[in-house]
Amino acid sequence: MPRKILVTYALPYANGSLHLGHLVGFIQADIWVRFQKMQGQDCVFISGCDAHGTPIMIQAEKLGIMPEELVEQCRVEHARDIASFFVHLDNYYTTHSEENKVLICDAFKKHQDKGNIVTRRIKQAFDPEKHMFLPDRYIKGDCPRCDAKDQYGDNCESCGATYAPTDLKNPRSTLSGATPIEKESEHYFFQLEQYNDFLHQWTRDGHLQEQVTHKLDEWFKVGLQPWDISRDTPYFGFSIPGADNKYFYCWLDAPMGYVASFKNFCANQTDYSVEAYFKSDSDCELYHFIGKDIIYFHALFWPAVLEGADYRTPTAIFCHGFLTINGQKMSKSRGTFIHAKTYLDHLPPEYFRYYLATKLSDRIEDLDINFDDFIQRINSDLIGKFVNIASRSASFIAKYFDNTLSAQLSEPALFKLFVKEGDAIAEHYEKREYSLATKRIMALADRANQYVDEKKPWSMIKDPDQKNATHDVCSMSINLFRLLALYLKPILPNITEKTEAFLNVSPLVWADKNHVLLSTTIQPFQPLAERLDKTHVAALQDATK
Repeated sequence: MPRKILVTYALPYANGSLHLGHLVGFIQADIWVRFQKMQGQDCVFISGCDAHGTPIMIQAEKLGIMPEELVEQCRVEHARDIASFFVHLDNYYTTHSEENKVLICDAFKKHQDKGNIVTRRIKQAFDPEKHMFLPDRYIKGDCPRCDAKDQYGDNCESCGATYAPTDLKNPRSTLSGATPIEKESEHYFFQLEQYNDFLHQWTRDGHLQEQVTHKLDEWFKVGLQPWDISRDTPYFGFSIPGADNKYFYCWLDAPMGYVASFKNFCANQTDYSVEAYFKSDSDCELYHFIGKDIIYFHALFWPAVLEGADYRTPTAIFCHGFLTINGQKMSKSRGTFIHAKTYLDHLPPEYFRYYLATKLSDRIEDLDINFDDFIQRINSDLIGKFVNIASRSASFIAKYFDNTLSAQLSEPALFKLFVKEGDAIAEHYEKREYSLATKRIMALADRANQYVDEKKPWSMIKDPDQKNATHDVCSMSINLFRLLALYLKPILPNITEKTEAFLNVSPLVWADKNHVLLSTTIQPFQPLAERLDKTHVAALQDATK
């Protein structure tokens, strides 16, 4: 029986376009999902827009549209850009949906019934001109430690200090310029501390990367605190049932958006149901891929919400690092803040997929795009090693052998070596060790090219007595190329699709590594990828600036 797997990627915020940093996790998850499907597993991949919060409300106000309109515009644009990088999502939804509203209200009611929700009055910064409470990001002032100007309300980018907005010197609202005042309001709190023992054990039961478990120890040492799950009007989100002018904090309903997106997907399916995947005793697998900046919400708050609402908790959460460009944070002034659409206007999406794969591991490490290395890696690996194998041999097959492969495998021991390596490559994919997978695959590509160089079919074909042997050598080379394409398919789905058309084969699955192409007709070879030079990258950076 195939494994029943549900994979999610963190929901991008619906107030702007996606950048390459967003694509890191989508591609990481997509490679894993594609590998699972090649293995014959029943794997569903979903995501959607995080659609609630003050920033969306304010951005919509600036644009003169309703928040719902902004969210839908972003959802459509996000879905388009994600798909353009050959990330195949089974559903891309939104947290601002009827499904999510019903789910989060039901979960809230269950926690209320269990005594997990309390209210208390708190003091907050209030904008007297905009008549609204101000999130930390909408307050700026002078750092209370180093006096640096124009710092946000929760931390100083100059000295690294963290503080409360009330500690800022000369505070002002970024929305109106007014000086904030303190005002009291009643808020709802989720008593996270009641799940201390459960979470302490859950974070040590193999659901998280070791680095994450150690990082979360800091929370348990300090002691888990009640979590503020409400926001005051005006706010774009779901109203809290039974409360006046109170809304669920977006980080409460955002993770429930995974369940809502899957529920929306199930509405048009007969073989899937929310109950089967999310009931507390479900034997289906649930995996969340996320960035390291939102680990606390996913590894502490979310499991507690699920547990108290009688849902299953994630099988595992896979966390990745940030993306840097040429060793630095993405910057608009340096031409390195690269939106997904801008990249797509200048460079092939699969080149980004491959370059990421050569760097991604199962650890939480930041990934850097060095564009000189990017060009060299694409030209050396994809063009010089991988595609070169097919282009070298296909011309002989076409010119001398009517595009038909030979009837025998001339080097069964070499083929067997390539097949055996597939097991180790599969293990790397399963463990998200893509850099190790690509390293093994390119080592095989080197061996395939070495084989052709040793046999020299361009010399063999000149000897009439060597014609059949030349046929065997070129056919063997094509068979090795086919295995490399199969191993690269999770990373390079479009190039592999072109390869399948070239070889006249059905979509490759992992079990196909054990088969040989003999006496079959292939199509005339068409270029699968093109070399890069510095002008391509320069044009991208100019467009970004």
